[in-house]
Amino acid sequence: MTRPRRARENIVRHASELIGATPLLELIRTGAGTRLLLKLEQFNPTGSAKVRMAREMVLQAERDGRLRPGGHIVEPTSGNTGTGLALMALERGYTFTAVVDGHAAVDKLRAMEAMGARLVRVDSAGAGGPSTVQRRRVAAEIAAATGAYRPDQHNNPHNNAGYRELAGELHADLNTDIDYLAGAVGTGGSLCGTVDELRRLGSGVRALGVEPAGSIIFGGPPGPYWQSGAGSPAGFPIGGNVHYAAIDETCRVGDVDAFATARVVARRTGILIGGTAGAVVFAALRRLVQLPAGITAVALVCDAGEKYLDTVYDAGWLRDRGLYSESAQRRVIRMLDAYDASVQLAAADVHRAERALATTGS
Repeated sequence: MTRPRRARENIVRHASELIGATPLLELIRTGAGTRLLLKLEQFNPTGSAKVRMAREMVLQAERDGRLRPGGHIVEPTSGNTGTGLALMALERGYTFTAVVDGHAAVDKLRAMEAMGARLVRVDSAGAGGPSTVQRRRVAAEIAAATGAYRPDQHNNPHNNAGYRELAGELHADLNTDIDYLAGAVGTGGSLCGTVDELRRLGSGVRALGVEPAGSIIFGGPPGPYWQSGAGSPAGFPIGGNVHYAAIDETCRVGDVDAFATARVVARRTGILIGGTAGAVVFAALRRLVQLPAGITAVALVCDAGEKYLDTVYDAGWLRDRGLYSESAQRRVIRMLDAYDASVQLAAADVHRAERALATTGS
C-alpha cells in the first residue's frame, strides 16, 4: 500500500533551526490561584538560552560585514555562550576560539571542544570565582592579533535582541499576561531583552533580577561564588546590556540556597536545572507568597543541570567547598509543601462553603 505524501515533512537541516519553542512547566500553584511556571530553556540545542543570542550576534555580524566566509570568532565565556557560538561557527564555516577558565563546568568545555572549538585557558587559581577580567583581556589580545570577530556579549545589543523570540513565545503560550518574570541578570541579555520585548508587546510584567551573592551588579562588596554564567566579580566593568530600568526588584542568592533549590527541583520534577537557575527559582519561591492572588509568575531556567552532575549534583564536591546543606534543602521542600497545602486548604474551604450553601438552600 502506498502511503500518501504529506505536504510538508517535519524535518530540519540544521540544529540551529531547533532553537526556540521551549516548554513551560508549572512548578507551583497556590490556593490563591497564583502559579510559578518554569521556562525550560535547556530544551534548546546546546541546552541553554544563550544559543538564542549567539545566533543573533553571528547573523548580525554577517549582515554588517564583520564576519566573512571562513572568518574567526573569539569570545571569553563561562560555557553557555561558548557552546552557542561553537554551534553557529560549525554550521556557518567559521573557526571559534573560546577563552575560558577553571570556573566553567567541565562538560561545557568538553561540549565546545566536541563541536570543534579551540579553548584558550586562563588561570583562575585563587580567584574565588570566574576570571572574567583576565578572560576579556586575553580575548581582546587574540582579536587584535588575528583580526578575529569578537562579539562582546556584555555590550553587543544583539545579545538582548536574541531574546525577542523568547518573549514572543511567552506572549503566545499563555492566555494571560505574565505578571512577574524572574531571571538571572548576568550579561543582561536574557532578562532585560525578554522584559523589554514583553513590554513592547503590551505586557505589564514586573521583573525580578537575581544575582549570586558576591556579584557586583547590584552594588555592594564583591565576594566569591560558584554559580556559573551569572554574576560579575570585582573589577569587572558591567556591560551596557544590563538595563537597570528594566529591572523592578533585585535579589542576591547565595550558592548554598541556589544549589539546594536545584537539587530539590530535580527530585520533585525529574528535570535537572543549572545552579544559577536554582537561584532564580529560590528567589521566585520566596517572593511568590507576597504576590496578589491569581498572579502568573515565570522563572527563566536558562540551562540544563546535566552539565553540573559533577558539581551542583555531586554531594562530595559541594561538601569539599562548604556548599552542601541538608537544612537548606529542607527549607526549600517546606516552601513547596506549604504551597501544596494551600491548594488543599483552599479546596476544603470551597467544599465547606458549598455544603453550607446546600444546607441553607434545603
